[in-house]
Amino acid sequence: MSRAAEDIASTRALLRGHRRGVLLAVALMLLTLTAGVGLLGLSGGFLTGAALTFGTLGAFNFFTPSAGIRGLTLARIVSRYLEKLLGHDTMLRLARDLRSWFFARALRLSPAQLGRLRTGDLLARLLDDIDAVDGLLLRATGPLLALLGTGLLGLGVAAWLHPPSATWLAAVGVALALLVPARVAWRRAAEETDRATRKAALRARLHELYEGQADLAALGATAGWLAHVDADAAHVATLERARRRRLADAQALHGGVAALGLLGLLWSVVTGFTAGALPAAHAAAVFFIAIGLFEVWSGAGLAWQSLQAARASIARLDAVAGAAPAIVDPAQPMAVPAHGALRFEHVRFAWTPEARPVLDGLDLTLAPGERVAISGDSGAGKSTLGALLLRSADAQTGRVTWGGVDLRAMTQAQWYARLSWLPQNAPVFAGRVRDNLAFGAPDADDATLWNALSQVRLRTWAERIGGLDAWVGESGVTMSAGQARRLALARALLRDAPLVLLDEPTEGLDHDTADALLRELPALLAGRSLLLITHGALPHGLVDRHLWLRDGRLSEAAPAAGR
Repeated sequence: MSRAAEDIASTRALLRGHRRGVLLAVALMLLTLTAGVGLLGLSGGFLTGAALTFGTLGAFNFFTPSAGIRGLTLARIVSRYLEKLLGHDTMLRLARDLRSWFFARALRLSPAQLGRLRTGDLLARLLDDIDAVDGLLLRATGPLLALLGTGLLGLGVAAWLHPPSATWLAAVGVALALLVPARVAWRRAAEETDRATRKAALRARLHELYEGQADLAALGATAGWLAHVDADAAHVATLERARRRRLADAQALHGGVAALGLLGLLWSVVTGFTAGALPAAHAAAVFFIAIGLFEVWSGAGLAWQSLQAARASIARLDAVAGAAPAIVDPAQPMAVPAHGALRFEHVRFAWTPEARPVLDGLDLTLAPGERVAISGDSGAGKSTLGALLLRSADAQTGRVTWGGVDLRAMTQAQWYARLSWLPQNAPVFAGRVRDNLAFGAPDADDATLWNALSQVRLRTWAERIGGLDAWVGESGVTMSAGQARRLALARALLRDAPLVLLDEPTEGLDHDTADALLRELPALLAGRSLLLITHGALPHGLVDRHLWLRDGRLSEAAPAAGR
């Protein structure tokens, strides 16, 4: 998707970009429906006229209606084929663009903004809601427009043949246009929103059951979680049954009104025939046109229901994709020094306006090539400090600078080019060993990759499983936690950046391996600056300074016992 498409601010704006294909598909749908109704009416009139003149001396124009029947049959076949071909192509293009657009718009948001949403809920928006929206124009709006167009054309032909019958048929059409939507969609927006929300919650709970299966089993909480899943599923099933019941009621209502309409129309055409105002063939044509229109109009209930579901899904998509990112790039970014000192200057930060500040007047200077470790109790603000450094959030007061340039004065891409990061929960991606390392250094050759594996003591493991092209599985399923941690560390160290941020780099490693790896870190860094967030003991000589984060500020001294 182009950058211009990514900048589209709403779902409806993106849908408007496909209006040409949609309008053509709707036109073909209209042609198909009209040809079908016309074929039914013309065939009825033709057969009636032929039957009444068979074996008599009456005159009957055989060639014109038979040619019309052939033409309408061919038109219906061709238009239906093209409608399906173009309609499916348009829907697939819509689904493609909606997913890539939504994903790109969501990536603009900060981790803190996305963190307020459950992963399963995001998946529901990416899959279920987009599935409802990409059919909006061809399953809802398109059919409704085609039904309206076919109805107007059919009424026009009926009015040309017999105005009283057309008037009655129009009255029945108006009744259906009011009653069916009233049963299916009138004031149902809140129910459709609740249905979409409940389905998303069910997907989220199932996703979390899959992700946390081992923990739930270890805690004996699987049965309780499954009970919640059953309750959510029952609620969704109740909403779905109510939805189907409304649609069935609308279909029954349509059938009842159509039956009464046909009886009234039969009386109208018979009256017209007996009065000599309507030939028998024309009377049959009007009656069969009505049958065709009622059959076409029977799809209105499903179209209205699809429209309501799509509108609810549009609101859910726009709630994420339309949100303004908390972190934005400046209109005129400043140049970023290749090297420099990192400084936190009187930084104050709270996650919400009502919350107590996590950092309050924090100062920190990290000189080029200096190695600094930061420790502190849980909740002291170590992760918050890392978030400010990564620009997942911006300080309310004070500033963070690199080489004297405020991070807010540079683009995020410029800053990330100066930074190498190992998060505490660094993922192992589904793919090969090579693929996981290449994120850190896309242009690295095999020798460089093998050297990185050797540095983190993974060379023997990689050779044993098949080398750089060995498959490591989704989330590193074929690896131990320590091996996954070291692979992520190798990826971070491969990145050629002057500042390295390591968040608990030895998490999951045994004591001897962790100690050996930390002792080798100075050589692995090759003079780069290091900011190390850790709660463990550090070997002598690893860092130049070891600071403690307490009460929102950093201090050289370790906290007193009992703090």
